[in-house]
Amino acid sequence: MENKKIANRVSVISIAVNMALSVFKLIAGLIAHSSAMVSDAVHSASDVVSTIAVIAGVNISARESDSGHQYGHERMEAIFSILLSVLLFATGLGIGYGAVMKIIGGNYGELQAPGRLALVAAVISIAVKEWMFHFTKRAAKKINSTALMADAWHHRSDALSSIGSFAGILGARLGLPICDPIAGGIICIFIAKAAWDIFYDATNQLVDKSCDESVCSELRELVEKQEGVVSVDDLKTRLFGSKVYVDVEIGADGNLTLYKAHDIAQRVHDNIEQSFPNVKHCMVHVNPKNIG
Repeated sequence: MENKKIANRVSVISIAVNMALSVFKLIAGLIAHSSAMVSDAVHSASDVVSTIAVIAGVNISARESDSGHQYGHERMEAIFSILLSVLLFATGLGIGYGAVMKIIGGNYGELQAPGRLALVAAVISIAVKEWMFHFTKRAAKKINSTALMADAWHHRSDALSSIGSFAGILGARLGLPICDPIAGGIICIFIAKAAWDIFYDATNQLVDKSCDESVCSELRELVEKQEGVVSVDDLKTRLFGSKVYVDVEIGADGNLTLYKAHDIAQRVHDNIEQSFPNVKHCMVHVNPKNIG
């Protein structure tokens, strides 16, 4: 519940900032005759839609297990992250298409050099979006939210696009009007890369990808230290949204009573879930071993 509150608070702040920033950049782009800044404004506006998707994903994934979803709803967050990546890619594609059409049009002499206001808007956008990236990323790490992390990288892609806008606008004001649409084209590449990273990470959470080897090694070491554990015969992990499931087979003295063997398994189970907060559930199977 606390995680949901943090995600919702960050998302509301993100929506308010993005709405104000996108309106400001759109007005600046229109007044200063900068296609790069107008494209940048559209990118910021798409952040509002993506953040709304984040709120929906986080709230649905936070629901308790029910009879129809006995393992919970965590994977819904990954699904919303994929939708966010598609939206981000489509935004980049639209920006890139508009830029390419201006470049291949060939009428460079007809392109008007952007006004100074566009440069000011680009600088403000870079500062604000970089702050939003770090602000959202910290919250995402704190609650281990893939959707919120995706939104953080959406902010970073916006900061990068604003850097591209600044460079293009500056070049256009120095006598090279073609720099403005070229900057718009470069922006779409950064956006597409961010979309792919989000899509790849979210997809891994839907196909039972295992944890990193370092995490598996830490889990194995923890299990081996538990009293009564003779061996770790097998250990499997799988991502489930922002959570992790662990299946471990341990070896124990075959002469132990069922009660004592169960106590060992329970100890392993409890220590894993206490030491690794992202582990939603741990299943422990005990194999009998001959102890000389």
